[in-house]
Amino acid sequence: MDHSFLDDLSLDSSRISTSQSALAGHSTDWGTREEDGVPPDVVVWPISTAEVSAVLAAANEHGVPVTPYAAGTSLEGNPVPVEGGISLDLTRMNEVVDVRPEDLQIDVQPGVLGSEVDDAVAADGLFFPPLPSSGKISTIGGMLANDASGMGTVKYGEVRDWTLALEVVLADGTVLRTGSRAAKTSSGYNLTELFVGSEGTLGVITEATLELAGRPEQIWGGRATFETVGDASAAIADAVQSGVDLAKSELLDARSVEMVNAHLGTDLPVRPTAFLEFHANHGIEREVEFCRAIFESHGADRFEVEESGPEMDALWEAREEIAHALDPYREDLSLLAPGDVTVPIGEYAALIEFIADLADERDLLIPCFGHAGDGNVHYNVMVDRDDPDSVERGKRASDEIVAHAIDLGGTATGEHGIGLGKQAYLRDEHGASGVETMRTIKRALDPNGILNPGKVLPAEEL
Repeated sequence: MDHSFLDDLSLDSSRISTSQSALAGHSTDWGTREEDGVPPDVVVWPISTAEVSAVLAAANEHGVPVTPYAAGTSLEGNPVPVEGGISLDLTRMNEVVDVRPEDLQIDVQPGVLGSEVDDAVAADGLFFPPLPSSGKISTIGGMLANDASGMGTVKYGEVRDWTLALEVVLADGTVLRTGSRAAKTSSGYNLTELFVGSEGTLGVITEATLELAGRPEQIWGGRATFETVGDASAAIADAVQSGVDLAKSELLDARSVEMVNAHLGTDLPVRPTAFLEFHANHGIEREVEFCRAIFESHGADRFEVEESGPEMDALWEAREEIAHALDPYREDLSLLAPGDVTVPIGEYAALIEFIADLADERDLLIPCFGHAGDGNVHYNVMVDRDDPDSVERGKRASDEIVAHAIDLGGTATGEHGIGLGKQAYLRDEHGASGVETMRTIKRALDPNGILNPGKVLPAEEL
C-alpha cells in the first residue's frame, strides 16, 4: 500500500504507525487465533470526526480498505483487516461529550468504555441499562457496531434500543447525523438503526446519543439449581412467559459450573444453575416469590435470592468469568469457536436439549451458558486441535447447532455479530433476496467497497 496520501492528512506522526507491534496488535480480535490474524498495512489513531472524515475521503479516493478497530474484544473477526489497508483505531476518541440528566441522555465518542458511561452518570442516580458483561473492557463504538447486548437484555433490551442519535462518517468522508434527541420519532427511514449492528461496513460512528435510566432502588439476586439443564431452561422460559419481571436470567449447565469452580477455586454445586437478578423500586419481594413458585414447579432444588450485597457480587463473578474458564479446563482441549445463537423463548429448552444430545452423539464437550431470559445460548465446542477428526466433528456440530436454531425461528448470532465467522449462515436466515437487499445498501453507501471489506456479507454466488 502506498502510504504517501497519509502525509496530506495533517495527522501527527505519533498517530500513524507501521511498526510490527502496532500491526500485530490490530491483526486479531478475541475470537481470532494469532495464526489466523491479518495485519493491516498501517494503523491510524484519529482524535476527531474531522480527522476520521479526512482519512476516509483519502482512502476512498485511493481505493484503500479501512477497517474500524476499538478494543478488539469481538469474537467473530469483526475488526480483522482481511484485505490489509488502514486499521482505524478509534480508542483515542474517548470523551464524554455531554451529560443531560434532565433528559436522561449522554453524548459520547466511540472510544469511551461502557463502564465509563455508568461512572459519568452515577452521581445523578442514572445508568446505561443494556451494558454487556464486557462493558468494563469494550467500547461504546464496538457495542454499537455489533449491536451488543448482555445479561440485562431480558428486561432492558439491546444497545440499539437505547440509541437515539448518531454521528457517522460515510465512506467518502461525508459526515451524517441520524436520529434526534426526542424520545420517539416517526420521521423518515430509521438511519440510526441501519448503522447500529452494521459492523463498520456502512460508516464509522464518531459520536452517539444514548438514553439512560434511573438506578433501581431495590436490587435482589441469587441462584436456583436443578437436576437437569432441561428443567432449568424450561423454568426460565416459563418465568419469562408468565411475566416475571426479571432483570437478569442466566443459565450455566453443570459442566460450565464445574469449569468455573476449577478456574476460580469456588465450590458452587455442580448442577445446572440459573443466576437471577431482580430490579424494582418497590414490591420486589412479591416478584421474587412469584419466580420461586414457578421454578419450584419445574423441580428447582435450591432457590436462594436476597438483597444485593458482597455474596451476590461473588456469585455474579462466577457467571462473568465462565468465558475465561474454558481453555484452562483441559490441556488437551481448546475452544473451537464461541457460538451465540438465539431462539424464541418457547424454543429455548428444546435448543438446550438438542445441544446436549448432539454433544453425546458426537463425543464432544460442548458446555453451554448464556442469557436464557431472551433465548440466547452461548455454546462452546471444545476440540483437540491436534486431532483432525475432533476438529471436523466440532465444526459439523457447530454448523448443526446454528442450522437448528434458524429452523426454530432463531438467529445465527444474538450479539457477537456476523463478522467472518457467521457469513455462511446469512442466506439461510435471511434468504437470497434479504442478502441482496443488504448488498444494495452496501453498494449505495460504500460503492468502492473500502469499509471493512470481507465482513458480514457472504461472497457473491457466480
